[in-house]
Amino acid sequence: MNADKLERAIATNNSLLIVGLDPNPEMMSPDYLQKDGDLIERLEAWLLWVIDSTGDRVCAYKPTLGFYQALGIVGLQLLERILAAIPPSIPIILDAKHGDLNTSTVFAKTIFEQWGVDAVTLTPYAGQDHAAPFLVYSDKAVFILVHTSNPQAEALQWYPQEQPFYLHLVKQAQTWATPQQLALEVGTTNTKVLGKIRAIAPERTILLRSLWSNNSNLESLIDTGLDSTGQGLLIPIPQDFLANKNLAMEVANLNHQINAYRKSKIDRGATCEIWTPDVCLLTQHPYQDLILELFDIGCLLFGEYVQASGATFSYYIDLRKIISNPHVFDRVLQAYGDIVQQLEFDRIAGIPYGALPTATGLALNLQRPMIFPRKEVKAHGTRRLIEGNFNPGEKVVVIDDILISGKSVMEGADKLKSAGLKIEDIVVFIDHEGGVKDRLAANGYNAYSVLSISEITDTLYESGRINQKQYNSFKENH
Repeated sequence: MNADKLERAIATNNSLLIVGLDPNPEMMSPDYLQKDGDLIERLEAWLLWVIDSTGDRVCAYKPTLGFYQALGIVGLQLLERILAAIPPSIPIILDAKHGDLNTSTVFAKTIFEQWGVDAVTLTPYAGQDHAAPFLVYSDKAVFILVHTSNPQAEALQWYPQEQPFYLHLVKQAQTWATPQQLALEVGTTNTKVLGKIRAIAPERTILLRSLWSNNSNLESLIDTGLDSTGQGLLIPIPQDFLANKNLAMEVANLNHQINAYRKSKIDRGATCEIWTPDVCLLTQHPYQDLILELFDIGCLLFGEYVQASGATFSYYIDLRKIISNPHVFDRVLQAYGDIVQQLEFDRIAGIPYGALPTATGLALNLQRPMIFPRKEVKAHGTRRLIEGNFNPGEKVVVIDDILISGKSVMEGADKLKSAGLKIEDIVVFIDHEGGVKDRLAANGYNAYSVLSISEITDTLYESGRINQKQYNSFKENH
């Protein structure tokens, strides 16, 4: 799903709770169960009441497709009405457990384009080929079922005991897509199981299921599943809440309890961790430690990743985590600064949105004024194309994060030039290579990069961070 949409919902409602919207008469409030009208009408009235009671207390809704399908055509019609009733600011996770490779493309088109859901749950056994049709929707997400609490599943997911299948599945699923597009669904009351999954996938959002079957270790489960920032975990409310007249109050109380656990986790983690590279290479890259640290915190991922364009890369770069790690962010700014301070310019311009934090940090470090071209022009207020003060004729150095095709940075530079500013130099953190610097040069720009993807890959391979297979895959496809 759109990661920003989920983060906004979490922040706005200060909640990690999600609500299942299932037309199951066994879960229905007695008040609605005994009302006049046919079953579909009563189910709809009840589910609308659930939405109305929880819209400001949860971060997502999760309708289970199977319950609606069991009601036939009228059930699917009910689903469309329920989806339309959910506030547009709240993400929708369709619990489909879809597992049919042959229908994945048409199913993805229906749920994402027609129904407008934000994410879907999938079974993993068809592998990445099954997930790919869903992942081509760059603003949507999939939740891969990697562990279930069903006792009879142990014969499969715990085999072999030395290296359980469910852990292998977690490792494989991470190579299918980015943390923004691929999350994990985990059913367990076992903190050790959850801890092993969190250790392998520290950057993934986890949808935790079945936790209410053993309330005695609730705090331990949540503490284990949360990431270091007190997020990364989605928690369904207990199903029996939905039959309670005081649903809103029950959810508010549970949210208060969960947030107390979150605060405790954050407070314990509010210490300065010391990172060391753990390697000593005979020939060191000048930014070796920075490369290794970026890899260790999950900014550099290797596997098969479907891009927004539909192309598949053998790696993925996610620099958005940098701003949450002040130590790494400072080192990145210093690396940019090594280049920028050698150039002549009057102002710094950041390309929205990824490079704006970096441009801001550079402006502060170098004590130089900053501006930025808007990605979209406002239809109200000043309707300015460029934010910040500047004078025509001034020379501007353009800052971006990653150079892939050069399209976005040239579009930003063109906006600046249209206001009479002079643009000669573009500085990025990572160059994907492929001749893009030559294309920029052909358009009159000097392009500089802190790192190239080849330098990154060579350093990670030599240090043992990536294996021979990952290294060969990069070389074959780059």
